[in-house]
Amino acid sequence: MNADLDLCLERLIRAPRAVVWRAWTDPASLEQWWLPAPTQCRVDRLEMRPGGAFVTRLSDDGTAFSPHLDACFLVVDDLERIVFTNALDSAWRPAAPEPVSMTAEITFRDHPDGTDYRVVVRHGDPAARARHEDLGFQAGWGAVTAQLAGFAETSRV
Repeated sequence: MNADLDLCLERLIRAPRAVVWRAWTDPASLEQWWLPAPTQCRVDRLEMRPGGAFVTRLSDDGTAFSPHLDACFLVVDDLERIVFTNALDSAWRPAAPEPVSMTAEITFRDHPDGTDYRVVVRHGDPAARARHEDLGFQAGWGAVTAQLAGFAETSRV
């Protein structure tokens, strides 16, 4: 991790790694926690493979959904790591996403009490990192990670 370019979040999720992984890779599960509540998520495409699409929409009223994320997966290592970027859209075209271009790496590791969950979000320059931090990276990704933990910790396997 490069402190000048990256933002990081870590959490122990008290659920087996396979359950946390499934929460990430099952569209219906991802919709339950991917955006900070009360915003709702709809998954349009979740192709869990390198080069696969990651497309979501959001709604504040549960009726009208607008674009949220149009990205592609770079790495999908079963039960271990997911890497996606919004610098390329789901059709592999270069993108200039708002509010910031990023590449996110999510790792899942066994822990005696569940899953060691780590997110590193990489940015192209210090200004992009600072912008993402100022926009509330810790609060936003923190809320989503807490929702993921709540979802996984109460999931029935």
